[in-house]
Order: sequence, then structure tokens, then C-alpha cells
Amino acid sequence: MSQANKTLVAPAHVGAIAPYQAGKPIEELAREFGLDPAGIVKLASNENPLGMPESARQAMLAAANALARYPDPNGFDLKAALSQRYGVPASWITLGNGSNDILELVALALLEPGSAAVYAEHAFAVYRLATQARGARHIMVAAKDHGHDLDAMLAAIDTDTRVVFIANPNNPTGTFLPGEAIARFLEQVQQAHGESVTVVLDEAYNEYLDPELRFDSVALVRRFPNLIISRTFSKAYGLAGLRVGFAVAQPALTDLLNRVRQPFNVNTLAQAAAIAALADGEFQQRSYATNKAGKAQLVAAFDALKLRYVPSYGNFVLVHVGDAASINLELLKRGVIVRPVAADGLPQWLRVSIGLPAENERFIAALTEILSA
Repeated sequence: MSQANKTLVAPAHVGAIAPYQAGKPIEELAREFGLDPAGIVKLASNENPLGMPESARQAMLAAANALARYPDPNGFDLKAALSQRYGVPASWITLGNGSNDILELVALALLEPGSAAVYAEHAFAVYRLATQARGARHIMVAAKDHGHDLDAMLAAIDTDTRVVFIANPNNPTGTFLPGEAIARFLEQVQQAHGESVTVVLDEAYNEYLDPELRFDSVALVRRFPNLIISRTFSKAYGLAGLRVGFAVAQPALTDLLNRVRQPFNVNTLAQAAAIAALADGEFQQRSYATNKAGKAQLVAAFDALKLRYVPSYGNFVLVHVGDAASINLELLKRGVIVRPVAADGLPQWLRVSIGLPAENERFIAALTEILSA
């Protein structure tokens, strides 16, 4: 009996996804151009240049003896620490394998073919990817001054909209919306749509805000049962390689997220390190101060080079360089990795993560040399 030819079959919306392109690893660049890895500066992935806190390292070592056992599937101790920090019950917290996992859980729990998600142009790429992976409809709203146009996003909400994603500060542009603007948007969504539309406030870079700009977003969760706040330990806490994120939401939404969450999605070492990092106020302050000084260093250089940039509230700066592809290639040849953002609709711009003073200077010197050639 002959068998008919059979080919791989997958949903069209999955086949149409352009995979996420992460920042180029140091080892890959070293192989590609024959460079010494020790001499390469990576300013591409918004990582903490201070590395991980020593407190987290020690906590990981202490937890290593338990690695033959599965992690705590409910993250009891980490949830308890987060509950105390943010003043909410543990039942309001969902743990994620990085905040990317939280965003995927939101999409998995709330989106399906026939539904839609609203997000801004030039916003974090995972909103688009998570929406597309569920076969849901994209409603991408044009950016306003490289950031979110909340009035336009409110108007874009349709009858099939289930989720609105807001990044604050936004990646890759670095823009920021004050707390009053977020609260007003939530009030308007609730008045027009009740709880049928969930708003995700992605605050991955919140710890880098100047103190006078920080607002109590958790208080908004208490007011709005349709709000999910997403946070991460990958940036200011220095734990990007361990992948720890969390969400804060009222129990109805938290219950949905936990229904689709993998039971062991945050490993034992990650949980231990996150608890220690959360309590390490000295490291958090150093991360903030290092970032503030490094941002001033980059901005001063861009001003001197007469380059346009978007004022940033994160740990990176988006700078307009013109022929970004060729300039990026020249930077790579000199052992400096930054992030091209053409895939985010910004083909003439580069996103530069803020590093240590010497790393920032390496980038500035390389960029100056390239532009002067």
C-alpha cells in the first residue's frame, strides 16, 4: 500500500512568526571576527554591568545542595518575600521564567483566534510575538514621540480586544508615562469596557527611574481588577541569566495565569538568588547610581557628536545614527556589540545599553572613529 506524501503541518499564524532575535553573544562575535572575547564590550541586551549581587551568589551556593530535588512549584519563600515587599497577599503573585514568561502566560490565558491585543508601535517585541503565537489579531497603534499614545490606544480597543500591553519605561525607545496618565487610562478602559479588557503594565525597567518619577503601581492593582503588573529580576537585580520574573494582579487573573503556568518554571537557584537580591538594597542603589552616571556619559557624547537620541528612563539609550546597519557592522569589527532595532521599525537607530564607565568609553571612542572616517 502506497503512502501519500505528507509534509509538516502547522498553524499559519505560527509559521508566519519571525523568531525573536536576541543580542549577539560575545562568544559568537569572537568567532565571527577572530577577536579576543576578553576585549569585547557587550552593550546590546540591557544587562546589569555590575553583574549579579554577591548576596545572590552566596544564596545560590547554599541552595545548590537541593538540586537533586524539583524546585518548589509554588515558590513559597520567594512569593512571601515579594508579598512583604509590595504589601499584597501571596495569592496575588505569579512567578515567571523571566518577565517574558509572564507576558506569554498572559497571552496563553487570555488570547485565542478571534480575539485581539493592543500594543504600541516601537514597543517590546514580545507583545507582537505572544499575540501572534495565539492566533490573535494585532492592533498596533502608531507611536507618539517614540512612546505610547494612550488616547489612540484607548480608541483602538475593539469588541474583540482582550489585552492591552503597555511598557513603562518602554523598550527599545526608553520613553516613560507618569502614574497619573496610567491611572487615567485604566479608569477610561474600565468605564468603557469593564473588566473584559486586561491591561498589562510591563515595568521591567522601573528600578532605574529617578525616585521622584516612581509611583505606586501596585496601588493601581488594588483599584483595578483588570490590571496585571509585570516585573523582572533581569535588569537592576542583575539576574538575567537565571530568568526570574513575577506578576502582581488580583486573584481572578492570578488564578488564570497559574492554570497555564508550567509547574516548575522558576528553578531552585533562581528562587534563592531572587530572594537575596530583593533584600540587597545596597546593590540596588549601586545599580541605579551606575546607570544614572553612565546615561549622562552617553548623552554627553551624543550631544558632542550632534546625534539625536530619545531621552531614556531605562538602562539604555536609543540614538539616531543614520546608516545603522553599516555603523553596527563597524562597531562589531571593533569588538563593540550594540542593538540594531530595524525589526522594531527603527532602521536608522541603535539601542545602546549603559555599561560601566570604561565600557561606555570604548563604545564612544569606536563610534566617534566610525563617524569621523
